[in-house]
Amino acid sequence: MTFQPVIPSGGIVGWRFVQRTYDAQIDSFSSSSVNKRDSDYFLENIKKVKTAEDLVSDRRLLQVALGAFGLEADLDNRYFIQKILSDGTKAQDALSNRLSDKRYRQFSEAFGLGPGEVRKTGLITNMEEIARDNVVSRFEIAVGESDETMRIALYAQHALGDLAEKPGSIDTKWFDLMSLPPLRRMMETALGLPSSFGQLNIDKQLEVFKDRLSGVTGSDDLAQFKDEAAVERLTDQFLARSQIAQLESVISPAQTALILLGA
Repeated sequence: MTFQPVIPSGGIVGWRFVQRTYDAQIDSFSSSSVNKRDSDYFLENIKKVKTAEDLVSDRRLLQVALGAFGLEADLDNRYFIQKILSDGTKAQDALSNRLSDKRYRQFSEAFGLGPGEVRKTGLITNMEEIARDNVVSRFEIAVGESDETMRIALYAQHALGDLAEKPGSIDTKWFDLMSLPPLRRMMETALGLPSSFGQLNIDKQLEVFKDRLSGVTGSDDLAQFKDEAAVERLTDQFLARSQIAQLESVISPAQTALILLGA
């Protein structure tokens, strides 16, 4: 039986519990029979994969591979995923380079099965990292079954820092963030942006995002999230705003204020 994450409550209180117990919970989750069998199978067989067709032909391998990048919903889209892998990432017109969601590019790059790329399926350290990332992603999914905002918060703890560390201009990092649905949702919520915000011109969205973040943190540069404390502050704001929105959907604003003051 798969270990089920323990989430005693929502909001910041629940988040503090998840933070305190994360290491113990993820260890128990990863050692569950299902996750251990899938990780062992992946590491034993991924080294045999030499082409994109090889990978998509093995459903168990593909499930772990996609899961590591949060793309498990595409498990049955075999032709699409094979195209992502076989195109690689070097050509400007490669499919992964034309999609707004940059997780597909990261996925294709991780295996190196495209033209002119070095195949990485035989690199045990790289594949071990993918197996670990898949377990982390599965844990986040399991958390999301109880509280979707908590899943996004967990994802942001590693994804936001990774984005901050990447080379590139301030605007390039913002466009990357906007192409990652979980990070985009977190930032929109934390900065108090409406659901209709995504309908604006992309350059206008960039301007608003930068202006709002600067107003909250004093800087519009996503590189600030190399600092774990900065990630934590943004996470708290995201969770607090999410909780307020949930409360306001079922009770009056006055009651919401009283509950928050009491907490």
